[in-house]
Amino acid sequence: MNDWLYVMFIEKTKTYNRLTKAAVERHVENLRALDDQGHLELCGVFKGYPGVAGMYILRADSYEAAEELCRREPLVAEGFAAYKLKAMQPANRDNNYLL
Repeated sequence: MNDWLYVMFIEKTKTYNRLTKAAVERHVENLRALDDQGHLELCGVFKGYPGVAGMYILRADSYEAAEELCRREPLVAEGFAAYKLKAMQPANRDNNYLL
């Protein structure tokens, strides 16, 4: 793993309102798998941001590896959502806040 994290913004598509309980269950199974594999740093939903359902903060070896994780997200793979992926270098005490 590298020092970068990858932020996946999950954006609603026109079919998001047709989301089924089964699709949500597949989404949650994916979250569990990502967490078990050490890829999931943080995830959650947004309130008050039209068109954006939520986000993941992922740990991956590269941008390309993170992008593959995004493409496998069931909400994306099944067309209920799209995503935007951004690389983020965390600033923290261990790296002196990138000074």
